[in-house]
Amino acid sequence: MTKETKGINIRDVWEARKRIGHLVNKTPIIHSSILSEKMGRNVYLKLETVHEVGAFKVRGAANKILSLSDEEKKRGVATYSTGNHGMAVAYVAKKLGIDAIVCISNRVPKAKVDSLKRLGAQIEIVGESQDAAGVRCYELEKEMGLTVIEPFDDPHIISGQGTIGLELLEDLPQLTDVIVPLSGGGLLSGIGLALKSNDRDIRVTGVSMEKSAVMYESLKAGKPVLLEESETLADSLLGGIGLENQYTFQLVQKYMDDCLLIPEDEIAYSMGFMMDKHRMIMEGAAATGIAAVLGNKIPCHEGDIAVIISGQNIDLSIVHTVIQDYLK
Repeated sequence: MTKETKGINIRDVWEARKRIGHLVNKTPIIHSSILSEKMGRNVYLKLETVHEVGAFKVRGAANKILSLSDEEKKRGVATYSTGNHGMAVAYVAKKLGIDAIVCISNRVPKAKVDSLKRLGAQIEIVGESQDAAGVRCYELEKEMGLTVIEPFDDPHIISGQGTIGLELLEDLPQLTDVIVPLSGGGLLSGIGLALKSNDRDIRVTGVSMEKSAVMYESLKAGKPVLLEESETLADSLLGGIGLENQYTFQLVQKYMDDCLLIPEDEIAYSMGFMMDKHRMIMEGAAATGIAAVLGNKIPCHEGDIAVIISGQNIDLSIVHTVIQDYLK
């Protein structure tokens, strides 16, 4: 029996949908006329930005935390994050009256740090990478008996993110392509599982930044690898996948049809484009999918395209810089 069949299947995604329903609302999907015109096909935007935490991560966090025993909830939880997962864990923990500690690196943007503080989580800032924050998180597990809520490599996290795929199938019966920001792989694994369990012909394209694209480099190497984190507008996509990765590496291998690396200037342009044309603020991570459309990087086929707009938690200083550069 493989780890995949032992740990995750489509039934888990349906169970996640039922479990998280009272905490996580279905998100809207909107048609983009301007992107559709550029592609010659209908392009839809799946707005994960409307969650209270401003990102899709609340789905997996809710599914995992709600699955814990009463004793585990009583002891509290800890997590490590580039920002959005930490906010999701803090939000769900606060809703359920559970103590939470979030370990982050010095690279996490101020906007996300401020949001974590507003959500009432205890914050520990450690080192220069998500991996360093992860080491501290597991120290807390041993010291305090906390339950670690993994950012991506966990069946409950993956199944929670997979609920997006179920919503896409409901709303877009002509869906043929989905574009998914790719980092640790929890989002793509869950969406890929949900979609391809229903229609194996739906194409799943992962998008990441050119710098420090750990999953991409790991797939090339045939095993998880370590990379030093670099400065990027797509900071939500930073972080390793874990050398002992149990689930997402093989799930991404199975369900991803193509992977695109997006240069920083195209990420910046896409962020500016969406502010200008759609009046929509999004993180660099979310803009990688827009860049794939604007750059005509998706093969020309018939059918609908869905772009996962994964988050909007970005410093206003970056918004100002991006729009000023775009308007030059």
